Amino acid sequence: MGVAGRRELEEEAGLRNVFLEQLYTFGAVDRDPRERVVSVAYYALVKLADFSTKAATDAADARWFPISKVPRLAFDHANILATALTRLKGKVRYQPIGFELLPPKFTLSQLQHLYEAVLETNLDKRNFRKKVLGFDLLLPLKETQMAGRHRPAQLFRFDTDKYAKLKKRGFNFEL
Repeated sequence: MGVAGRRELEEEAGLRNVFLEQLYTFGAVDRDPRERVVSVAYYALVKLADFSTKAATDAADARWFPISKVPRLAFDHANILATALTRLKGKVRYQPIGFELLPPKFTLSQLQHLYEAVLETNLDKRNFRKKVLGFDLLLPLKETQMAGRHRPAQLFRFDTDKYAKLKKRGFNFEL
């Protein structure tokens, strides 16, 4: 899926092997004052630690921005970004795409911080942990991670095989 989107992402920003999904087709008559343009937009989930931007041709100034500090965008691109954010916020609640943004081994706190960042809200720690552990999709590892002066945090791994099997049977990941 998204062969052209993947090619463009690699050519213009140097990014490959990332989660990429078709977002929406934008085709309002006046979206570009120069001519009629129809765009099929995609959104990608990228672990910033794994990739740096590599600007090219018409994306010569490609770089990362916090969502709260995105500069003014051309044409209807702010609308495209808003559509992508709305989709991400909705989708992260019913499909475990958030795990695409975590390292292979992660703590429950890292997982919660990710969901809080995407959803732009604070989540109750006990309720969040009870819910995600109740899905039985996290494999506890015999490893811990030191975080400051607190006791070491348990590391987990997302069980993609188990999720695929559950999904086939109609499992719903609802956060």
